[in-house]
Amino acid sequence: MLGRLSVLVLLTVLMACSKDADTDNDSEDKTDVIDVVDETDDIDDTDETDETDETEGGSDSACTDVANYIFKEKNGLVNVEFENAQFPDGWVLKSDGDSFTGKGYMVWEGDQYLGNPGNGKTSFKIEIKNTGTYRFLWKSAVKSGNSGSDHNDTWLRFNDADDFYAQRDDSIVYPKDTGKTPNPEGASKDGWFKIYRSGSNLDFKWQSSTFDNKGHNIYVVFEKAGVYTMEISARSSGHGIDRFVLFNDAMAQADAISDDANLSETRCN
Repeated sequence: MLGRLSVLVLLTVLMACSKDADTDNDSEDKTDVIDVVDETDDIDDTDETDETDETEGGSDSACTDVANYIFKEKNGLVNVEFENAQFPDGWVLKSDGDSFTGKGYMVWEGDQYLGNPGNGKTSFKIEIKNTGTYRFLWKSAVKSGNSGSDHNDTWLRFNDADDFYAQRDDSIVYPKDTGKTPNPEGASKDGWFKIYRSGSNLDFKWQSSTFDNKGHNIYVVFEKAGVYTMEISARSSGHGIDRFVLFNDAMAQADAISDDANLSETRCN
């Protein structure tokens, strides 16, 4: 009897040890699984961060609405096809002739606003990284009549720039109603310059002047990097505009207005 009892006790002890060992193995297996899940979570977190950065960095390619365009200055140059904006009624996209670039040019065919800026307005957002003084030029044509002094101008304003002025030699003038003097001869109001072109050749050419009978070149000062707004307002009917540039001393005028010059890249507003 004692022999059988000893055997039963021994079997019982062995079975208990076996269960303890199985329990320990299960705990180790569970720990291993948890470790793997944690490592996978870490990888997913990294991927999510990378995907977010990639989406933000690639947003430019998804910018399809011209109303949201911001044109980026690069190496001292802003170079924009004028038709790349949201225009109100009265502005018409045309493509006759072969002296324009891009899809065509915009021409104002509404009423004339010779002394009243703020009508037929559009705007361009411009991102400046290289601060300083930029010269403004646009390429325009007279598309109505046969006089180089009629139907040859449009209003321009940089209301949020650090300075906006015109200069010829030692003469500097500022738009009217800005608190700065002297002001140009001819039309100007509420910070707007009348920007005209002249000459008997009515086709597209690069010229942007203000001050009647004594043309002054146009300049804009950006003291801080950031996004600025260039405003356009209709003035003369029949004035067609193809392209505009802003360029600083880092670039020669001939390079800035070249048909081979790279157009400004855009990002979304």
